[in-house]
Amino acid sequence: MTPELKGFIFFSAIKMLVVFTTVLVGVALLTLMERKVAGWIQNRPGPNRVGPWGILQPAADGIKNFIKEETLPAGANRGLFLLAPALSFIPAVSLMAVVPLAAPLPVTVDWTLPLIGQLTWDGPMPMVVADLSIGFLFVLAISSLGVYGVALAGWSSNSKYSLLGGLRASAQMISYEVAMGLSLIPVLLLTGNVALSEVVTRQQEGLWFVGPLFISFFIFVISGFAETNRLPFDMPEAESELVAGYHAEYSAMKFSLFMIGEFAHIVTIAAMIATLYFGGWDIPFTTWDTQGGVLQTVLTFLAFFVKMFFWIFVVMWIRWTLPRFRYDQLMSLGWKVLLPIALAYIMVTAGTIWGIGQTLPEASPVMQSLVLLGLNVVLGWLLFYWLDRGRVVSGVGARTPVQLRVEA
Repeated sequence: MTPELKGFIFFSAIKMLVVFTTVLVGVALLTLMERKVAGWIQNRPGPNRVGPWGILQPAADGIKNFIKEETLPAGANRGLFLLAPALSFIPAVSLMAVVPLAAPLPVTVDWTLPLIGQLTWDGPMPMVVADLSIGFLFVLAISSLGVYGVALAGWSSNSKYSLLGGLRASAQMISYEVAMGLSLIPVLLLTGNVALSEVVTRQQEGLWFVGPLFISFFIFVISGFAETNRLPFDMPEAESELVAGYHAEYSAMKFSLFMIGEFAHIVTIAAMIATLYFGGWDIPFTTWDTQGGVLQTVLTFLAFFVKMFFWIFVVMWIRWTLPRFRYDQLMSLGWKVLLPIALAYIMVTAGTIWGIGQTLPEASPVMQSLVLLGLNVVLGWLLFYWLDRGRVVSGVGARTPVQLRVEA
């Protein structure tokens, strides 16, 4: 094994340890953040008893889950019942491995370590655990595995409420994965590459994709909310109907794995929104961050963290603001609204990019982005002008006052 290969393996292991430890610790702190945000929205203090300002509440929750009694429902499929939380937890945590967190860090080392021997690294080190060439295709593929954990949890519990929650989750996640995948095709058309590092580079050359691909961004955000199984898309849990749904029979750490997976999925969705549509680690209005250096790496990481943290807050804000959809509205939005819009938007975007190439062959990335921005302003006005209650997102159909009185 060459020193260069040893260096690659050594530093990849270090990055993996740092990223996954940070995600797990961050997920614990996000539980505190959500309860504080909920308290702020509902005009109450939130956790404030365990530690100063309640900051030790996540530790108390963790200790409680470790010492609680483990239960196994009578008639449950023991193997699948124990496997389901892991199938929900592992894909959600693994997805952060492919997200670029900061500008590459210049590293030059030539070390000799015990048991390892000589290892070297000379050049910029990508601030990502695995800089995969398949990029966001990997994210879509791995995130779709989470549905197996939820569906198996509902079925293996031998509970009707859990089974209904698992079935709802399967239908919901599969439905919105279609729209999510289609929403990313315009990103591929504009970038010409699915690698997340290349997506960030393309946004540095032109404009952040939130403007030129606004409709794609809109569909991705809604689909991302649905993939996290949270309000207003929490039909798989639906406490008022299914007494917590697919994880109703779980307790202690098995239940915690579902919650950790849910919050890790929130982090992943927020990171993907920041990377795909808000420039990733790019600091706007400057090219200084691409010059390479320790300071650039630190500041670009802070820029990425601020963008990701903002969208994590938005996810929590939406949960404590909007009511739950009816199930027919949920399916109607996915199949009758988002899917046709995504397909039409792909054709419009592809035709526009082709037209720019034919009429303005020397157009810069900025010029191309500005043309697409103008197109999306027009499309956005048309879409949101017509996308109103009772006309498009109407579920089983809008009812007249007379029909409502008859049904009552």
